[in-house]
Amino acid sequence: MSKVRLSDVTKKYDDVVAVEGVDLEVDDGEFLVMVGPSGCGKSTTLRMIAGLEQISEGVIEIEDTVVNGVRPQDRNIAMVFQNYALYPHMTVRENMSFSLDLADEWSQDDIDDRVEEVAELLEIAELLDQYPKQLSGGQQQRVALGRSIVRDPDVFLMDEPLSNLDAKLRTQMRTELQRIQEELDVTTIYVTHDQTEAMTMGDRIVILNDGELQQVSPPEECYHRPNNKFVAGFIGSPSMNFFDVTVGTTDGGCTIDAEGFSTTLSLDVADGEYTLGVRPEDLTLTQDEGHIEAVVDVVEPMGSDNYLYLQLEERDTEIIARVDDEIRPDRGDRVTLDFDAADVHFFDTTGQRVPIESESTTLPDAA
Repeated sequence: MSKVRLSDVTKKYDDVVAVEGVDLEVDDGEFLVMVGPSGCGKSTTLRMIAGLEQISEGVIEIEDTVVNGVRPQDRNIAMVFQNYALYPHMTVRENMSFSLDLADEWSQDDIDDRVEEVAELLEIAELLDQYPKQLSGGQQQRVALGRSIVRDPDVFLMDEPLSNLDAKLRTQMRTELQRIQEELDVTTIYVTHDQTEAMTMGDRIVILNDGELQQVSPPEECYHRPNNKFVAGFIGSPSMNFFDVTVGTTDGGCTIDAEGFSTTLSLDVADGEYTLGVRPEDLTLTQDEGHIEAVVDVVEPMGSDNYLYLQLEERDTEIIARVDDEIRPDRGDRVTLDFDAADVHFFDTTGQRVPIESESTTLPDAA
């Protein structure tokens, strides 16, 4: 196992800054997931760790050794790509053993034993004499993973390795990758654009936007206590609802004035202009007096849930509520929405989240 440390790492392409001032430490044996929108710099960061991209500024260390000038093949890392990149003229066994054959440090018996051991771990032992064209996408991905595992690297780097698989197989492979990583106990940095993969797989999540770190936290903390408005809107599906509000203090709480609704919450928030955030799953329909009056625009059934797309009356503002599947109003229905004070987030004019004194310091066990 090895720690990975990035200190003020920056990547520039002429005048374009792709990654800016990243400070990050990955612990021994940690499964770290880097996530963000397309073009945010996550793959570039991974490639700099691998040595496939030269850094413009900063320092990268693997187990306390600076690797800025070290060739990729000498960093003892293994990288798994979105494209499986298997040699079509080689069998599974030959693909997996290729790097060991080149190393010229292993006997043929040791290579065979190592390949068979890893094939058993990945449950592809019966495929060793087949060729890539005879395999399914999931089987090819396991072979690509096995080719990396046989080298016994200090660090695994994975760049969207599941993006070519169908939805069911992706779910299965997420579980398999977690199991394999726990068994091997190898430091792993995994890049994805899929927040579901990030939330379910990572010990911690690194969220990037425009080449800058936004938050590095366990998944449940990113969900319940986002650092800023970007993280709040990026993590969670559907995305968080945002309202521009004016807050005024009152006895025992604060008043909230927004376009389309006003309410009072039992929260200690200073007077001022804020963005109020409420997740769709925290909005409930009520027959009693609620916080927001809205009109149903679209109902999207999702099986166990329904997504309600709503318009604030007389306002061009769309909000989304995630409700139980038995709740299915018709288009054009007027509904009343409620939410608990404990479920809201406030963001200041710079987009940073404002801590609320009354919030608990203990997070739920899961998001």
